[in-house]
Amino acid sequence: MKKILIVSSSLRQGSNSEILAQEAARGAQDAGHEVEFLSLKDKNINFCKGCLACQKIAKCVIKDDMADMIGKVQNADVLIFSTPIYYYEMSGQLKTFLDRCNPLFSQENKFVDVYLITTSYDDDKNVAQAAALGLQGWVRCFPQANFVKVLPCGGINEVKEINEHKELLAKAYELGKNI
Repeated sequence: MKKILIVSSSLRQGSNSEILAQEAARGAQDAGHEVEFLSLKDKNINFCKGCLACQKIAKCVIKDDMADMIGKVQNADVLIFSTPIYYYEMSGQLKTFLDRCNPLFSQENKFVDVYLITTSYDDDKNVAQAAALGLQGWVRCFPQANFVKVLPCGGINEVKEINEHKELLAKAYELGKNI
């Protein structure tokens, strides 16, 4: 049994990327894993100031909702990030979240496998490439971690439209189930 943290970065109610993330969570739970679902919706996450105090004191000096979330990332065996694609890149919320995980850089972390689920209006197979490269860069900062795969889900725009794409929902479920 693995401890899996799923981070959904969409702020939109009924978001397609969050629905896919929930399907991955369901698959992982059905496989017997311990799953925690974390939505960045309604979270107070400020930008990293670049002060690097976290490298000395092993925690961020900014007082917001990130302290608890950083601990969740650190103690998970597997991370699944879910993001809508905006202008061919991950959401700003996810990028800010990753930047604020800087205190983890100088610590021991459990997470080994990292996955990415994306949604986009454009259904070109390369739409998620920049987001995947951004996450791969973050993963490279942690020697124990591997970027496993991206599940790009394109051709989706309207709220809850993903529910009409059973094949993509099944792929998200299988991603979670096969961890």
